[in-house]
Amino acid sequence: MPHRTDPDHTNTDWHAQELLLMREVMKLVGRSLAPAFVLREMLHLMSELLGLNRGRMVLADDATSGQTRDQRTASIRHAYGLTAGQVASGVYRWGEGITGRVLQTGLPAIVQDVDAEPLFLFRCVPRSQLPPQTVAFLALPIEVNGATIGVLACHRIRSRQRHLNDDLALLRILATLAGQLLQLEQLVAEETRQLEERNAALARALDTSTARYGLIGRSPALLQALGELERVSQSQATVLLLGESGTGKELFARAVHLASGRHDQPFIKVNCSAIPDTLFESELFGYERGAFTGANTARAGWFEQANGGTIFLDEIGELPLAMQSKLLRTLQEGTLVRLGGTREVKVNVRLVAATNRDLARDVQAGQFRQDLYYRLNVIPIRLPSLRERREDIRALALHFVNRANQAHERNVHLAPEAMARLETHDWPGNIRELGNLIERLVLLTDHTRVTAVALERFMPESSPPAPGAVTALDRPGTSAPPAAAGPAPDALVRDYQSANSHTAEHLRRALDQHQGNQSRAAQSLGLTLRQFSYRLRKAGLR
Repeated sequence: MPHRTDPDHTNTDWHAQELLLMREVMKLVGRSLAPAFVLREMLHLMSELLGLNRGRMVLADDATSGQTRDQRTASIRHAYGLTAGQVASGVYRWGEGITGRVLQTGLPAIVQDVDAEPLFLFRCVPRSQLPPQTVAFLALPIEVNGATIGVLACHRIRSRQRHLNDDLALLRILATLAGQLLQLEQLVAEETRQLEERNAALARALDTSTARYGLIGRSPALLQALGELERVSQSQATVLLLGESGTGKELFARAVHLASGRHDQPFIKVNCSAIPDTLFESELFGYERGAFTGANTARAGWFEQANGGTIFLDEIGELPLAMQSKLLRTLQEGTLVRLGGTREVKVNVRLVAATNRDLARDVQAGQFRQDLYYRLNVIPIRLPSLRERREDIRALALHFVNRANQAHERNVHLAPEAMARLETHDWPGNIRELGNLIERLVLLTDHTRVTAVALERFMPESSPPAPGAVTALDRPGTSAPPAAAGPAPDALVRDYQSANSHTAEHLRRALDQHQGNQSRAAQSLGLTLRQFSYRLRKAGLR
């Protein structure tokens, strides 16, 4: 239908036309929230029903890096009554022409006669292509969240039987509606982007190639350890897992079991550091009835329960010397004798042991049997620390987030910048520290989407000194300031510290400063007495 340019429409019921336009526009909004469709039809109805011709919506282009506001541009995105070439030519800088002034000031512009206005550019439609009558130009700002992001503009014949103020009032309503639709489009786009990030994260977390045996990651260090594990899994040789605390030794031990021919048989795990010295023998090898007070019935020990399968002895460096000889005999002979018994019991068990201690140094210090050490050290596999496999932090974090969300019925996810922040941390507590932090975050965060800023309050305030780092106690004649020596008095959680966090000289100087008082020396270094004693033994100082 041609544009109405005839000024004599005395019989037109403009109020009815306005109501029809608004009713049709709202129908379009109800049928589709896609702004492109609704806005173009809005411009179409403006032209056909009210004679507001060549309507266009000029929207801000994406800003480039380093671009100032005055250098930004806006282009025609939606139009009716304009050719493709005219639309393409409709590009304006902030403050340029009538359209650019509306973008810059956020105020509407009314040009009564385009021929008499020096700021009117005729950039989109040349004067020769406009009606010969006096042509007016109306431009109103489109705002989102209080900021001008575009302009709704159109031509109209100046001498018409319709008040200019009526057109302005209607255009204000349509410009407001356009702003709301564009804001809704931005919100939907942001939600879609977040959902796509989460879907991609879930896809990576569920990637079976990175979750073999429950071990998540693709870093070269992890794949090397996995490769060694798979090469020895079918043998019956003892495997010794070495590495820092929190690197996933139990998962690796289970992986050895699952990859072996014993995967259908029992997998028994024993934490040697959690068993009192007096109970080691009865726990590992069992006991007969009457072996001690309270032994009313016989009981099979962990080795018998693991018969045909695999037994995992974690923290084997904590095994007492008296028990080490009995364990060696069981490994060599394949038999055991229950506590209080006389009969040998045959067992067929594969042993996987783990420790974060330097067993070779313990052997030299007389704290670990040399023959047992060589019996255990058949297939040593070193597990990498988390700082050696930073490529896996993202996948591990996603795994822990998904697990915590399911366990606590939450819907938390990490923004990309939060993931990047996790990858820069050294994780002295390794995977255990990462898992604990993620669970704490999921439980305590106030937002569904965790940004890097929100993440900071859950991150450790400071990392312990790296192994071999020079501190005040390492320098002769100096001492650490008392206020900074230990943890803050109001600290609720003690930071993770590597087993190699203090050198032998560091420990000796702390003891000398406190006249051999281990409790005070430990406190000055921010350690518990147990941690301090462990480091003394490891350094051969006791």
